[in-house]
Order: sequence, then structure tokens, then C-alpha cells
Amino acid sequence: MPAPRHPPADHRAALEQYRQRAGFYDLQLALFEPIRRRAVERLALKPGDTVLDVGCGTGLSLALLQQAVGATGRIVGIEQSPEMMALARQRVAQQAWCNVELVEASAGYARIAPSADAAMFHFTHDILREPQALAHVMSHLRPGARWVASGLQWAQPWAWPVNLLVLPAALHSVSSLEGLSKPWSHLEQWGDIEAVESMLAGGVFVVSGVVRHPPETRQRKHLTESLR
Repeated sequence: MPAPRHPPADHRAALEQYRQRAGFYDLQLALFEPIRRRAVERLALKPGDTVLDVGCGTGLSLALLQQAVGATGRIVGIEQSPEMMALARQRVAQQAWCNVELVEASAGYARIAPSADAAMFHFTHDILREPQALAHVMSHLRPGARWVASGLQWAQPWAWPVNLLVLPAALHSVSSLEGLSKPWSHLEQWGDIEAVESMLAGGVFVVSGVVRHPPETRQRKHLTESLR
């Protein structure tokens, strides 16, 4: 699927946002390293697996994914920001990783080989709220593949001090606050959710699941069962 000649307005906003953040992005996310480690752990990767790092940013997750899939595995990092991708490429070159492919494109238009074993969406709220992008990525996962999503979320209403911290962090990193109460909701149609975890006093989530059926297959299955 070719990339669009002119990205949509929300993509342009995200590109500008991450252009400004690229130089200090790694420092900004240092606080969330335990979340990243937990997310990779939830993928339960094995040596030889192929994993998609969707919205890979500067490549902060690549080392952990490398440890999990080993030299025989394959990692595909997808990132639409040229500035962030340049730093990811620099990281790969410095580490001499030969099994990492970096794709500079939005998640909805990236050229991806089919039948990946896992997909990771780490602090990629805009992608999680874009059904077309999710459909494109998830259609490249084999049945039974694992996925994990993590990022900011609204804490419970009574935890207003936490939400006072979530709000500026979200305004600084997402194009829209839509869906922040349950950022992973669009992923539910792609399979079975295994675990939903809240961390950092409820302001961050880690959700993992397994791909079972594409949406249309699930809908036909549900219709067939309802007619019995």
C-alpha cells in the first residue's frame, strides 16, 4: 500500500510534535522504562520470532526486543517521523544489528511482510485510536500472534492528582485526548485480551492479547452462533 502523498492533518500535527521532541525524547521517556520492560515481557517472545515495533520512535525498545528474539529473530520498526527515525537508524548502526528493518512510514501505510509473531504499541496513542492503521498492522500478524499496548490513560475520577499529571503529559505527546479512558478499545475486535494492568497509580496501562480472527471473521462467527 503506497504512502499518501500528503499526510492527513492529524498526522502532520504528530510529525511536527515529534520533530520538536526528537532531540530529548529519550530523556522524556526515561521515567517509563519499567513500563517498556513490562510490555516486552508481556509479549512472551521466543528466539526466532518476528516482532513489529509500531511507532518505534528513536528505537528505545530495540535492545529489549533483541534480547528476546535473538540473532535468529527479526524486528521491524515502524515510524513516520523522519527525525525520530534518523535517531533509530543511528542506534541500529551503532549496535550493528543486522536483523532490524526500519520502515519510515505511518502505521497505516507501512510496507510490512506478512505473518509476524507479535506487535508492540508502546506509547502510541494516536495509532491506537486510528482503526485503519490498526487494521493494516494487525492484518500482518499470524493467527495466535501476541500483541501488547501501553501508554497513558485517565486514572479513576477520584485519583484527580494522577490525572493532573496525565493531562499535561498527554497534551505534550498525543494529537487528541479522545479515547484516553480506554486507549486500547479498538484492539479488542482483533482478538482476546489476556491481561489489563494499571501502573503508576493508574495513569499508565499495559494491555496484552492474542490475535484470533480478523473483525469480519469474528462478526460472521457471532452471526452464525446467534442463528443456531
